[in-house]
Amino acid sequence: MFCSMKGKISLLCIWILCLSVRQAGAFEVVRLTCDRMESPVTVSSTHPRFGWQITSEENGTYQSAYEIEVYELVDGNEKLFWSTGKTISSNSRYVAYDGNRVLEPMKKYLWRVKVWNEKNQPSEWSEKNSFRMAPASAFLNAEWIGSVSHQDARLPKGRNFHSTVMGRPENRSLWEQVNPLSNKSIYLRQTFESGKTVEEAMAYVCGLGLYEFSLNGEKIGESELAPLVSDYDKTVYYNAYDVTGYLKEGANAIGILLGNGFYNVQGGRYRKLLVSFGPPTLFFKMIITYSDGTTREVQSDENWKYDYSPITFNCIYGGEDYDATREQPGWNTAAFNDEEWNPVIVQDAPRGKLRAQQATPVKIMERFGVKETNKISDHRYVMDMGQNLSGFPEIVVNGQKGDTIRLTVGESLNEDGTVSQKQTGSKHYYEYVLRGEGDEYWRPRFSYYGFRYIQADLASKEQQTSAGLPRLKEINSCFIYNSAEKISTFESSNSIFNNAHRIIGNAVRSNMQAVFTDCPHREKLGWLEQVHLNGPGLYYNYNLRTFIPKVMQDIRDAQLPTGLVPSIAPEFVVFDGGFRDSPEWGSASVILPWMYYLYYGDDSLIDNYYDVMKNYVDYLSSTASGHIVSHGLGDWYDYHGEKAGFSKNTPVPLVATAHYYWDLTLLSKAAVMVGKNADATYYHELSASVKEGFNRMFFDEKTGQYGTGSQASNAIPLFFDMVDRQNRDRVLANLVKDIRKQGNRLTTGDVGNRYLFQTLAQNDLNELMYIMNNHEDVPGYGFQVKFGATTLTEQWDPRQGTSWNHFMMGQIDEWFFAWLAGIQPDTDFPGYERFIVHPQVVGDLTSVSASTETLYGKISVDWKIENNTFQLNVEVPVNTRARIILPDKQSHDAGSGKYSYSVKL
Repeated sequence: MFCSMKGKISLLCIWILCLSVRQAGAFEVVRLTCDRMESPVTVSSTHPRFGWQITSEENGTYQSAYEIEVYELVDGNEKLFWSTGKTISSNSRYVAYDGNRVLEPMKKYLWRVKVWNEKNQPSEWSEKNSFRMAPASAFLNAEWIGSVSHQDARLPKGRNFHSTVMGRPENRSLWEQVNPLSNKSIYLRQTFESGKTVEEAMAYVCGLGLYEFSLNGEKIGESELAPLVSDYDKTVYYNAYDVTGYLKEGANAIGILLGNGFYNVQGGRYRKLLVSFGPPTLFFKMIITYSDGTTREVQSDENWKYDYSPITFNCIYGGEDYDATREQPGWNTAAFNDEEWNPVIVQDAPRGKLRAQQATPVKIMERFGVKETNKISDHRYVMDMGQNLSGFPEIVVNGQKGDTIRLTVGESLNEDGTVSQKQTGSKHYYEYVLRGEGDEYWRPRFSYYGFRYIQADLASKEQQTSAGLPRLKEINSCFIYNSAEKISTFESSNSIFNNAHRIIGNAVRSNMQAVFTDCPHREKLGWLEQVHLNGPGLYYNYNLRTFIPKVMQDIRDAQLPTGLVPSIAPEFVVFDGGFRDSPEWGSASVILPWMYYLYYGDDSLIDNYYDVMKNYVDYLSSTASGHIVSHGLGDWYDYHGEKAGFSKNTPVPLVATAHYYWDLTLLSKAAVMVGKNADATYYHELSASVKEGFNRMFFDEKTGQYGTGSQASNAIPLFFDMVDRQNRDRVLANLVKDIRKQGNRLTTGDVGNRYLFQTLAQNDLNELMYIMNNHEDVPGYGFQVKFGATTLTEQWDPRQGTSWNHFMMGQIDEWFFAWLAGIQPDTDFPGYERFIVHPQVVGDLTSVSASTETLYGKISVDWKIENNTFQLNVEVPVNTRARIILPDKQSHDAGSGKYSYSVKL
């Protein structure tokens, strides 16, 4: 009897345990973030903000309360530091620390959260995440060191911007006396003893222009081209590393490899510009905490040593050369003998403020092998890697000491089958001199290019026959881009749209580097217009919560005292005319903070950069005459059947003034948010005056047309709501009429595309949008795919030349997500707290499947048509609500969960 009862009790306990596990799994807190990052190591804010996601197996779940606990480590034990207690709130994002105790610099904290659902049932505590506070500025007191002082480098004073015509630098005379040692790649090293048990160790590193950090012979981190570029006179980024596991008891060695990057562009081969902030330089500081509570600091100072590295040439534009016969094996280990190395020079520090890099780093994200090899001659081979990309080759080669392999990369071929760089910047190549010891692996460290093809030229030191040439045993393309998390999926029954999404994505990733570049070869510059004109597509596809704040810092650093925001940021070169000052580009300073707010519900950029926004709008006002702004590039690269360039279809003043008006509109709203009521009134009234002046100047009452009647001329004022209500139907009809006149083809360019696409979509003209893009003719995405492009090209017709790796024309990606899938943020509830799902059934589409990750979790939409029935599946994250609009116009309000709908067509 006792045994039977005991067995029943055991079964009951097992049942209760299983039930509790099942309930915990059904309602769980995941994806914890602190200041937008998961387990960050450099939190700069004194009041960091916490966020989390919730998963649930039940529909309709939402959070009714939360509790956050923060722990500190005291003598190796976790001690409660701060608790919110149970807080009645549905908020699961941007919950700020508001404890009475100050979070200490460099100190590591642990935190966790639990929540209560709508039934007041608690979840289990989340797993603990960590965050570490950034060091105080006083701690960052190491010396900047290198091989040559600024004075001995004999570089031009300042950064020596050059006025240019279409980006071609003038007058090199100032550079003729530069010390040739001022751009040499160098090794730096330091050794130290560690005789105690290490509790933890943190290293803070900045190597300019670019660096690679190793400890006891092992590379630390996965970053490439670190740190992220900046205007070094304003901002200098350092990286933080937890190196606890790399230290050894006894002797340890720090090794740093330095290259030039954008910090020091002296040319020598192809270069877009000449600019130098100084010779290569290093800042390093490490703090070691031992288990007995003592600490030790190791930092860059006059006691370090340097020598020249085997990298004999490196330029961010021209490529890189490496002589393996100059290698010094073990140079970054403690056992290495550095008696013949040189004492470092203590250098002047860069002018810019040292800031923690919080944006995600650039990494090798993908690799591609050879798809096809063409033997041009015994010593020359050309490999088709199958994918255009940004990056560099990596090789395994075998040969004699002194043999050489030169790798020339490009995105197209000459008629003779060799690699062409005619439209991307020549000469750019990589050259490797073999050390002659079996299989040798190599790849560049401090340069990259945009390419699909690799030409390998093999040369023997002894100039023997082909049998004596080095043997290329393996070669890959390393695709490097910013490691911002990809958060989306998209697929439809239309192959043109699927392929357009694919090549746009490849172009975006190719140009998502330290900044959003225009192209990964010819320029590598941060042209600003594409970041907002393609902004929604970027937000649907990538987690940019730390990247966009970095772009805004670049904009602040580039802004002139007049308020002008140059067209590129950082402004490494001063262009002429509209290439420096174009409202469609500079308006990123005003539009980006608002997009960030819409997609993330975070108004911090509006608050932090209000002065930047205001100063830029005031600058535009200073250029206006009768409220009309007349300068800039307008609808750059619009389509007119010829090689594209300057806007030909649409008046530049029309496009510029429309952006001026939109900036005023957004600024007046921003003023309300930051409590600047007088500003809000002033800019609101000024926007009304600009709108009136715009219509007086550009609207033809008789024809119902704006400007020239081009698609951009009419779409832009419609999108910005500048058209008087009584005229909207006529203007929209004229827009449609022109599209029909063009054979249902577009004529817009870099600027006009988004406004055309979204104007059609917002006015129930998605069927026309479908027809306009569902073809393989020029202009269109289908032609580019048919042409063989694997990345979006600069021209609507890639046969016209120029870059084959631009994403500036990729605005259709927004339409794929916002209209074909129908995932739209609700402007009244920024950050997807509430959102809309309104899929469009157009053309012969039979299915669309898409998803994107929000702060609350994943939104997914999957619809298909079978037997004349529309079937929709939607996933709504916990703590959000969706308004779901079906093709029959029925609307459904849905809480979190998974839902299915069916409508007869």
